Amino acid sequence: MSVRVQAARVRALVLTLISFFVLAGTATGCAGGDDRPKVVVTTNILGDITREIVGGEADVSVLMKPNADPHSFGLSAVQAGELENADLVVYNGLGLEENVLRHVEAARESGVATFAAGEAVDPLTFHTGDEGGPDEEAGEPDPHFWTDPDRVRKAAGLIADQVVEHVDGVREKAVRDNAERYDGKLTDLTTWMEKSFAAIPEDRRALVTNHHVFGYLADRFGFRVIGAVIPSGTTLASPSSSDLRSLTQAMKEAGVRTVFADSSRPTRLAEVLRQEMGGDVDVVPLYSESLTEKGKGAGTYLEMMRANTSAMTEGLTGD
Repeated sequence: MSVRVQAARVRALVLTLISFFVLAGTATGCAGGDDRPKVVVTTNILGDITREIVGGEADVSVLMKPNADPHSFGLSAVQAGELENADLVVYNGLGLEENVLRHVEAARESGVATFAAGEAVDPLTFHTGDEGGPDEEAGEPDPHFWTDPDRVRKAAGLIADQVVEHVDGVREKAVRDNAERYDGKLTDLTTWMEKSFAAIPEDRRALVTNHHVFGYLADRFGFRVIGAVIPSGTTLASPSSSDLRSLTQAMKEAGVRTVFADSSRPTRLAEVLRQEMGGDVDVVPLYSESLTEKGKGAGTYLEMMRANTSAMTEGLTGD
């Protein structure tokens, strides 16, 4: 066999192998989900809710890691790219994801469908500080709607609508069935919370937290919000000495000795308040703005709400 013939056969074999691997790689990419529809969610609480709705109908990518602060977490370049390549972006809105909203806006401008869940569930407004005073924040939207499970029910139904409308390739019946099943779980959660909170005497249904995060829960279940160590709806604010004095006075007048602090952040500010009150203050940790890793206390929205309800009930009924 001549050298020329051998070379020709080698080239033919190489081309055959290249074609095989290209085709195989294409097939593998499809099987691996590269061409599957994708929903990108900013916060992990909304991410868990969205996964319940989407099920296996599309890939759901959550940008915020467990135990992160939604007010301050940022994105990598890869994550920012995910937003612009999504079929649908689900985010909280109302100023919650302060370092991420510009990326969401960029995705919207590039033609990606986006859904601001917080803006669609009849949001409440903050009313902090002395009415009419320089520190009043009345009128600012409260982004923490997830502390009211009824609003989460509404958000879940709207997310299902968005998925059906904007994410090609999903089966509408499967999405609707998932939404109906999850709606039942949320209804059960509300009923259980009502029964749990019924054990708290009316005069003890008063909340003091690290920052204003439980306004929706208070509105839904009949609590009074006495104040917050950080008199704002964001953890990026800082309390002044006059803020602490005002809160201390309000707590003394209301007979409140319990402060609820987020479990994912240091309780230094709550400890300062304990010193202001003379040491007789209980600091109870809650999961307020972020899920934990699986198995760490609040791996899902339902688990988080049940853990918080139990902690609040115990903290406000104990001697």
